[in-house]
Amino acid sequence: MRRALRILGWTALGFLAVAVLLVLVSWPISEGVFGELYDRGVVTTQPQPSSAVEAKAARQAGLAPEGEAQVLFGDLHVHTTFSADAFVFSLPMFQGEGVHPPADACDFARFCAELDFFSLNDHAEFITPRQWTETKASVRECNAVAGDAGDPDLVAFLGWEWTQSANPLKADGPHYGHKNVILLGTEDDEVPVRPIGAGSGGLFSADVPGAAWAALRVGITVLDMPAIGPYLDLNRWVREVRGTEDCPAGVPVRELSEDCFEGASSPDLLFAKLDDWGYESLVIPHGTAWGIHAPRGSSLALQLEPGMQDEARQRLFEVYSGHGSSEVYRELLEFSVDENGERACEPPSGGFLPCCWRAGEIILKRCGKEGLPEAECTARAELAREYMAEASGPGRYNVVPGTNAADWLECGQLPEGFLPAYEYRPQMSAQYGLAARGFRPDGGVSAFRYGLIGSSDNHKARAGSSYKEIGRKAFGDAYGLNDAWTDLLSGPQEPSSQPVSPGPGLGGAADRNASFYYTAGLVAVHAEGRGREEIWNALDARHAYGTSGDRILLWFDLLNGPMEASVPMGSEVTMGETPRFRVRALGAFEQLPGCPDYTKERLSPERLKRLCLNECYHPSDVRKRINRIDVVRIRPQTYEGEPVGPLIEDPWRSFECAGGHDGCTVEFDDPEFVPGQREYVYYVRALQEPSPAVNGDPMRCERDEEGACVRSNPCPASGPDFDPEDECLSMVQERAWSSPIFVLPATGAR
Repeated sequence: MRRALRILGWTALGFLAVAVLLVLVSWPISEGVFGELYDRGVVTTQPQPSSAVEAKAARQAGLAPEGEAQVLFGDLHVHTTFSADAFVFSLPMFQGEGVHPPADACDFARFCAELDFFSLNDHAEFITPRQWTETKASVRECNAVAGDAGDPDLVAFLGWEWTQSANPLKADGPHYGHKNVILLGTEDDEVPVRPIGAGSGGLFSADVPGAAWAALRVGITVLDMPAIGPYLDLNRWVREVRGTEDCPAGVPVRELSEDCFEGASSPDLLFAKLDDWGYESLVIPHGTAWGIHAPRGSSLALQLEPGMQDEARQRLFEVYSGHGSSEVYRELLEFSVDENGERACEPPSGGFLPCCWRAGEIILKRCGKEGLPEAECTARAELAREYMAEASGPGRYNVVPGTNAADWLECGQLPEGFLPAYEYRPQMSAQYGLAARGFRPDGGVSAFRYGLIGSSDNHKARAGSSYKEIGRKAFGDAYGLNDAWTDLLSGPQEPSSQPVSPGPGLGGAADRNASFYYTAGLVAVHAEGRGREEIWNALDARHAYGTSGDRILLWFDLLNGPMEASVPMGSEVTMGETPRFRVRALGAFEQLPGCPDYTKERLSPERLKRLCLNECYHPSDVRKRINRIDVVRIRPQTYEGEPVGPLIEDPWRSFECAGGHDGCTVEFDDPEFVPGQREYVYYVRALQEPSPAVNGDPMRCERDEEGACVRSNPCPASGPDFDPEDECLSMVQERAWSSPIFVLPATGAR
């Protein structure tokens, strides 16, 4: 009796605690008492010493003759915890390390990574007016420290991310993907009053009833009561977001209130709003082939429809980031669709293992161990494949109950790809976009002619976090739920040979994506100077290239351009003769441990540890070797429906380099070039000698004689198999991608 009374008492007390917490996180007075709205942080007020900047410039001159444009390195994709997802991932429920405001991005770029430029790109959909004001102020403060505007140690650009996707659970609606907007100016009269998102939605939207949202906040808080502070901070910020109204549609941008969320649900509307503002801007697609937000079947061809492409703004394409490479096009077929719209799972082909097929294999293996009749096992396997082919979202892994990430081998992934995006979407790749054309009824043709760059997509304000392959969860974006949340959301735990229709939850294999987060990529420019205008002009002219993180120096030139002049990567030319090209590449410097003394003098020991992990960009005087130069040739479509695969020749030519640490120079021509017939697109990859990289082999497969993955050892970010000391290093060839040179037929000259 006494035990029953005690249980009843504790239960009543628990309900009372939840009720009180519900009031605290819902009641408006909590905005003034519980939780805080954090600001932009404080930028360190000392620049790099001029000697360090001069030494960096000398290192980055490389093979360039005196007077040639200099190479500068940057990161045009940096999130702080002003981004909603970054804030959530900073919470204890994700084993987060706490907030990283905009000032952290400035200090990391300047001192930890020693970049030449970077931009802030928080998700516009939930940046409140207060946060936008704070972001602008932080960018200005960062630039104020840089010294002479014509020769600064660091240039900070202002921007945001426009984050659009189809419904990830239903995979319906148009999918245009994510784009970063970069602005030339930073002052109030040079930038929009508000960032422009893809429209509000999700849990932070005011459309979700307040009671439902409050109940959710109670739930996430009670599982981490000892660490309640960050959840109260989240609650206070969400109330600020939910208290900001959406801007009305159809109103000119300058007539809208300053205190509203401005949205554009498709690229044409985004471009129109940027036109209305009239300020110089670049719009850069990124993470395009990443399957976490791009549904199966997504295609860049959708953005070649009238109005959806703006060649004046979409001059660049982020081919690589910490979320993987989106470079290559491969015909990966997971399912076929009949005339009734029903999907049928396809068998493995060309090294690609469809996840629906793997679902059937897991069921067959389990069923066989149970001794069930072969016909029954076959029927269950077919049902699993049917369910999996039709399902969308992470819950589809629940089709096979009780699986873990290793059970699925490398299904759904790009086979033999270099640091590939998770669950690869080939028609969203850079190569597909360069090959595809949009043919309009009026006879016009839409095209993507973009340069290729890299950046980080880091969500902890760590711009250019790729100088050393360390800190898998700090320098990359591998997030893992704590044990309480893993148990709650992982779905059915008991293995079964009976497939089930997919339901809500993350699924036992949802943490596979932790193996596909890498350290940062970089963008490099060939600029006439270190100033803002010179960097901007190089980006706008596509005199830029991307790297997978190492500071590889790369030049790619057409030698016999107009008037027999040499023209650099990113150029558009017309040719009446065989084009001749030259590539020059020089490897990145090997790194010394720790940080330079001048960095230790400028950052406190606590800040150096928290931001840089006590490891900075610290080059030795030894360069890595360039092993190979690949040339990719693409001949874009000339008629609607022309198959894209045969138009992409990768590699078209390949050259082994024997230059050791002194770099590599090759020249070649195209004897198959036919003047005036069609457009030709050429770009090059410079591959460095193998070196260890975080998640270099994402699923760490054991392979059979044919190269098929027969056992995997993924790299989780949480759970019983998570090892915080394991950086999951494997050998890769770090690389640089040039921007293309576009050789147009005479009728296509601009």
